[in-house]
Amino acid sequence: MTTTPEISRPTPGASRLVDLFEYGLDAPICLTWELTYACNLSCTHCLSSSGRRDPRELTTAEAKAVIDELEAMQVFYVNIGGGEPTVRPDFWELIDYATAHHVGVKFSTNGVRITPEVAQRLARNDYVDVQISLDGATAEVNDAVRGPGSYDTALRAMRNLADAGMKNFKLSVVCTRHNIPQMDDFKAIADRYGAQLRLTRLRPSGRGADVWDELHPLPEQQRELYDWLVAHGEQVLTGDSFFHLSAYGQALPGLNLCGAGRVVCLIDPVGDVYACPFAIHDEFLAGNVRRPGGFAHVWRESELFRSLREPQSGGACASCTFYDTCKGGCMAAKFFTGLPLDGPDPECVQGYGQQLLADRPKGRGHIPKPSGDHSHRTAPGRRSGPVDVVLTRRPDMDRPPVSDCAEDPLAGMRLT
Repeated sequence: MTTTPEISRPTPGASRLVDLFEYGLDAPICLTWELTYACNLSCTHCLSSSGRRDPRELTTAEAKAVIDELEAMQVFYVNIGGGEPTVRPDFWELIDYATAHHVGVKFSTNGVRITPEVAQRLARNDYVDVQISLDGATAEVNDAVRGPGSYDTALRAMRNLADAGMKNFKLSVVCTRHNIPQMDDFKAIADRYGAQLRLTRLRPSGRGADVWDELHPLPEQQRELYDWLVAHGEQVLTGDSFFHLSAYGQALPGLNLCGAGRVVCLIDPVGDVYACPFAIHDEFLAGNVRRPGGFAHVWRESELFRSLREPQSGGACASCTFYDTCKGGCMAAKFFTGLPLDGPDPECVQGYGQQLLADRPKGRGHIPKPSGDHSHRTAPGRRSGPVDVVLTRRPDMDRPPVSDCAEDPLAGMRLT
């Protein structure tokens, strides 16, 4: 059995792996699967607006059928998120089923169910990787975004994993303007527990759209983060979250491209398949695994995915010196800030996105809204004001154990 999906079609003239990936693969390298919208937290930046369980979510049998498809497609592994996936009653059953069927699992959790006993169970399985979400190196910064007590919960989970002997689990951080100064502190926390630090970009998705203006890093912090990533190189994972920062001059490690519909996608709790975990909106909905042909049909035959795999012109960014490394930035970030998809990223480090943001009509009426709100609070109660955060100064299987995914969308955002 091979361990790498095949290229779906020949690409004349392509010489780099990234060039081939732009045309899409026969199966995703890894995909994100949100098992449930249920969550014990209400993080202000939750990209899927999680909180309440959707009664339509896939049954255990349907979830196992998806895993069977992933095995047949030779998908290397799946990123499981939510919501808080561990609160789903059949979570451990599905984890065991996936690993027994040659599908490795990386799951993101706020740590609420990582007891010493669970940690020992996880440490015994080389085909499972765990990402503990923490968005502040201090309780003061973290809990302002993720909720009271969430800092202690995350550290307790990491301590349990470390005590169980689990190596290189991940400490996953969503970068905000309030924790950018804490990168060294995050690295110290990861080192203390034998974890690997993983940084992801804040997107204006889900409830994150309500707080993006208050939480996304300031321009000078983008440079601070870029310099930090360059200095720490291979020691830190990014899941290609920050390819827009490559326009500073030196490309960061990774594919440095938008993998939506090409090498990654999202399956949500009710089986809907989206091109990108950060773009949960009807415009990026490719199909549903419950329909004839299942997930494989969606991945290989969706008109949306086919269009995303066509050569991209670059639009307004094509003439920029840094287009080959930046690729115009993040599709979801542009869409949910009301910017054109063929224009610059809202956080373009050359400043082109700032002017477009300034020129937008007043109010949010022109900005697309994420599909669905599963928050504990109903939509009218969603906060739209500033977020109060104190700024401080981050063996029987024929394939190898779970490894790092080049494109890990959701990984680590512990959603509400």
